[in-house]
Amino acid sequence: MTSAVIETVAAPDRATTETTLRPRFEGTNICTWIGFKHVNYLVEEAVLDWLRQNGWPSRRLFEEAGVGVDLVGITTRILHALHIDDEVRFAVTVAVGDSGLTAKVAGKVDRDGHEVKAVTSTVTVQLRAEDRHGDGVDDVPAFLRPAVVARLEPTVPVPPNVPADALGDTLVTGRGGVSTAVDPRLRSGDRPAVVWSWRIPYFYCHHTVRMQMSGFLRQMEEVVDLFLEERGASIRTLLDEQNWIPVVPSSTIELTGEALMEEELVTVFEVVHDFKGVTYTSSMTCYVERDGELVPVAVGEITHGYAVIDDRRDWSLVDFDERLLTAVRG
Repeated sequence: MTSAVIETVAAPDRATTETTLRPRFEGTNICTWIGFKHVNYLVEEAVLDWLRQNGWPSRRLFEEAGVGVDLVGITTRILHALHIDDEVRFAVTVAVGDSGLTAKVAGKVDRDGHEVKAVTSTVTVQLRAEDRHGDGVDDVPAFLRPAVVARLEPTVPVPPNVPADALGDTLVTGRGGVSTAVDPRLRSGDRPAVVWSWRIPYFYCHHTVRMQMSGFLRQMEEVVDLFLEERGASIRTLLDEQNWIPVVPSSTIELTGEALMEEELVTVFEVVHDFKGVTYTSSMTCYVERDGELVPVAVGEITHGYAVIDDRRDWSLVDFDERLLTAVRG
């Protein structure tokens, strides 16, 4: 669905806001560089601060207006690597449309005395009526009312449900299982893929029971790790043997439904294509198992390249070797 700006709604006090943020220490996985998940966390916080600066932070919307803030789409390009202790200056411009709030986000950082654009992102936000903790929506301000939904609504095409027997023995309870034997009904092609199922923990959720966008970002990060391990190119192996690390120039996740605490989450991760042995793009489709069917709740794509660590400050991109080409091409 394409968002059309609704001109009749009263404009917010600040259609564009600015906020300065620093990456969290947790995101410095390799040397001092910040991984894609924590870059997206910064984007999320910048969007939440747009609401805060316009007088309606997420807490007030939940407690007083009876709606939960849900990021249902996030597409991010990383143009320059971020480091721990960077001060990233974000500008967030929001339009209200028929599919929710659409935020255009740009983050800039200083490099060698010059300001460079490091991150760009488009984020879709919906305000989900909280029927679990009250009688319904109360006083949502006029400029946010078009974003209110009874249930999270997809803004992209939704994959079809799949019979749960497509998982074979992969669907298990608890921490779950991983398999490279992916049923054709769960695939879009014949490139390398894995399927992973596990139980959604409470700490991936917000507004009491719904899995939130940060949970899906963590899911995307971990399924990449599992995929590379299953394909004989684990991150630790390439780091130890070649000083290589994966780098992410772009990622996108769109929610197509609601995933709930303690449901079995099934994630299919599949290579879509590789570009001249320099990058590869993979798709992620997440399902929950309900009444004998796999119901899609999120779709996404992520692009990876590889870099060699030059020193404690710098890295440089490399072409894939035979091991990586075999892993992503089969």
